[in-house]
Parts: sequence; structure tokens; C-alpha cells
Amino acid sequence: MDTPGSTNEDKIYQLLKGVIDPELMVNIIDLGLVYEILCDEEKKLITVSMTLTSPGCPMGDVIQEDALQLVKKNYDHYEVKINLVWEPAWSPDFMSEEAKKQLG
Repeated sequence: MDTPGSTNEDKIYQLLKGVIDPELMVNIIDLGLVYEILCDEEKKLITVSMTLTSPGCPMGDVIQEDALQLVKKNYDHYEVKINLVWEPAWSPDFMSEEAKKQLG
């Protein structure tokens, strides 16, 4: 599954571009919602630390579940954990230039 010069974290990062915030219609990577991806080969554990645009985000559960299922589907021999974190608090400054253009 690995390709030369590519880590599992990089691959998972690219995978998570497939998770779209249903309210904003922008992927969670470009929104800057994913803070860290750790892949422990020895323990066969993938941990994704992410946040939401606000603690009251009505689609938060959907976004987390989509991220979890997408990673599990592609790494079925790993345990996958999604850690929802609030520090640092999300800011529009975290968005990619592409996301900023999409949202105007």
C-alpha cells in the first residue's frame, strides 16, 4: 500500500480531503479542521485529531463519522480513533487559500 516517499500520515491526509462539511461544501482538510494525524505501525493505530468550526456545529457528528469510516475503509487492519479537540479554537485563518476562494 505504501509508495516510495509517502507516509501513511500523508496518505490519510489526502484521503480526508474526501470528507466534505455538508454545510459549507468544503473538505475538512481545506477548512483546516484536521490538526494532526498519527499512524502507529507497531500498534496498528491511526489517530486523527480534529476540530469543528464551532462547538455547536450541527453536522459535527456526521463529519466525524465520515472521517472515521473513510479511514477505516482504507486501513481496515488498523484501529482508527477520531479525537475531537477544541484547542486551539478553529479560526477561518486555518483555511487554505482554495477554501477561502470557494467561500468568498
